[in-house]
Amino acid sequence: MSKQRPVVVGLVAAVLLGTSACAEATTNQSGSTAAEATSAGYPLTINNCGVPATFTKAPSRVVVMNGASVAEVSTLLALGLGDRIVANQQSYGRSEVTGRTEAIKALPTGDVTRNDAYDIPREAMIGLRPDLVLSTTSYGFDAKNGFATREQLKAVGANSYVSPQGCDQDTAKMTIADSYTLLRDLGKIFNVRDRAEELIAASEQRIAAISAKVADRNKPKVMILFSNMSMGGNDFSSVVAKGIYNDILAKAGGSNAFESASQTSFVDLSKETVATTDVDALVVIAYNDPAPAAYAEKLLEEFPQWPAARNKTYVTLSDSIYLGPSNDIAVERVARMLHPDAF
Repeated sequence: MSKQRPVVVGLVAAVLLGTSACAEATTNQSGSTAAEATSAGYPLTINNCGVPATFTKAPSRVVVMNGASVAEVSTLLALGLGDRIVANQQSYGRSEVTGRTEAIKALPTGDVTRNDAYDIPREAMIGLRPDLVLSTTSYGFDAKNGFATREQLKAVGANSYVSPQGCDQDTAKMTIADSYTLLRDLGKIFNVRDRAEELIAASEQRIAAISAKVADRNKPKVMILFSNMSMGGNDFSSVVAKGIYNDILAKAGGSNAFESASQTSFVDLSKETVATTDVDALVVIAYNDPAPAAYAEKLLEEFPQWPAARNKTYVTLSDSIYLGPSNDIAVERVARMLHPDAF
């Protein structure tokens, strides 16, 4: 089967606070700045993608836009902030984290009808009375897509936030560090900085330990693609070329077989190109697909010349290989697939 979806994938370094003095603002790649004035962390001003947002307290009515992502909702849940969400449109239907799928399913949706862009239309958004709206990229605040703009949200008292690398809607440069930035930013906004730093430290330590095990080994060529999904005209239009996926591969001791095929995150490949490329392993990403392993097996049968087919080397993943709080899981699962004797 073929599935269609809009592919839009969505900020500052940690600032240590004094007890009363106002901290100096810092700026990072995404154009985000933060200045904290009190020991409680408020008021907090973030200049996100050039749009300033000032928080005087932790948001309590959060809307999470779809954006074909689970990064934002998963990060909120990892930080223990699920009770702040009044409408969530994100779901992969699967997760490597025990209980996350059920937790996402249990969140309120706001009972809105999505527009043609598969997300919350302007009028419905305003009716939800949010005080914070999260979007993976700036696509979610574009008026031409039928969405409420950041200015319109501000006019009704709602702040807005675009996730790291989402300002220009080009996620090709995204890395695991952006997942940590998302954790830190939301940690600041909701004043749960310690929890955010604990999650980041645990992830960094786990990834470092895994990378050390595979550092001196050959780097197999991996094909990463979404299960049973079409993003273009060919059967292989959901193949990953660049982005956070490659950072995960590198830390797991692998390389992307199609990294040079495009300067953007995804590439639309012909069957001939796929057939003539040596693929040592497959990473199949499941997006609301109940049978990603079956899709992987089908590909291995279709291309028996691949080393991956001869060795039946593949792994299926969902949210852990995406922007979000669980990249360490993806690194370990890919590393164990590529270098099983290292564990």
